[in-house]
Order: sequence, then C-alpha cells, then structure tokens
Amino acid sequence: MPLSDYERRRLHELEAELAADGPALARKLAKDRSSRLPLHWSVGIVLALGGCALMILGFSAQLAGLGVLGFLLVFGDAMGYAWRWALDPGGPG
Repeated sequence: MPLSDYERRRLHELEAELAADGPALARKLAKDRSSRLPLHWSVGIVLALGGCALMILGFSAQLAGLGVLGFLLVFGDAMGYAWRWALDPGGPG
C-alpha cells in the first residue's frame, strides 16, 4: 500500500529532523546496504553448492566424514542466513 501525501511529507520531515539531531546516525542509516546484497547471495550460493558437492562426493566414495563435512557446510550456510534474517527483520537481502 503506497504512502499518502501526508505520510510521505511526514517521513521527509522526520528524516530531516534525524539528520539535524544525529548526523552520524543519519549517515549510518542512509548507507546503501543493497551494494552488499549480491556478495551475500553469491557467497551463500557457493557455500551451499560446495556443501552439496561434498555430500555427494563423500557418500558416493563411502567417505562418511567428507559427507558430514558437506552437510555441516550447508547447515552452517543456512544458519548464517537465518541469523542475518533474525538480526535484521527487514530481511538479509
């Protein structure tokens, strides 16, 4: 649902007040986080695919330790994603 004109105007006023009251906080909040998004997704995908490859390789070669290592890599990647999501309710991406 889009913002009404009043809500949009009030939001701009609040942003201006924040910039005047706490310029350091305003700069930190205004920092563009979207530039880090491709890096987070790329690392996550590489870790997940690498973990899957280790699981397949380990279990097909009957090296359970390698398969377990692959599972832990995939699990750790998923937990890292969930942890970032929990710390940032707006989503990790």
